[in-house]
Amino acid sequence: MNQIVYVCAMVYDKIVARELAEYLLEIKAVKLSPKQPFTWTSGLKSPIYCDNRKTLSYPEIRNFIKKNFSTVVRKFFANAGYIAGVATAGIPHGALLADELHLPFVYVRDKAKAHGLENRIEGEITSHAKVVVVEDLISTAGSSIKAIEALREAEAEVIGLVAIFTYGFKNATEALTQVNCPFFVLCDYKNLIEVALQKEYVTADQEQMLMSWYENPEAWYLKYFYA
Repeated sequence: MNQIVYVCAMVYDKIVARELAEYLLEIKAVKLSPKQPFTWTSGLKSPIYCDNRKTLSYPEIRNFIKKNFSTVVRKFFANAGYIAGVATAGIPHGALLADELHLPFVYVRDKAKAHGLENRIEGEITSHAKVVVVEDLISTAGSSIKAIEALREAEAEVIGLVAIFTYGFKNATEALTQVNCPFFVLCDYKNLIEVALQKEYVTADQEQMLMSWYENPEAWYLKYFYA
């Protein structure tokens, strides 16, 4: 287990990462705007906005994601008995993966419903079930960890996490390591920016700004817009 945690901070395959980066940029699931940054819910100013829900509208891309997710699960989490999607964006990709692997599927809400059965986990799951969690995007890893904790409270054994994309923030990797959850992603920020530069979605100067954000996202806006 510890060995997997060590290697999982990187994408599982660079060729896959670059191919997916091209897809995400082509369909504008990822938008890069270093000169006119986006504002995240947290208030953070960011030159990137990622909406992986768009991949669902493109059969070739969603199948690419499904097949590579299934490769990761078969290779690293072969004893998985369940797939769990993180609400909401992880639900469709998790369901597609579960179908590909012929495994049961559940999904995990951010919090329990305020009515009805007040479920946090939707679907049937057995105690001690070995579960792989599916996310669309890892930023701080907060939603992933909430899902992992909910599943563990239900006496399931979370053996790993897979995600489409990660910004690669150190604190997210550390947080997932602390909860002892190996994780693998199909694409990350560094590979995406390399492809964006190569395919001329951004200039060399913009690439420098984009990597500066990655290195210190909190100070980035002050550096470039209040210098």
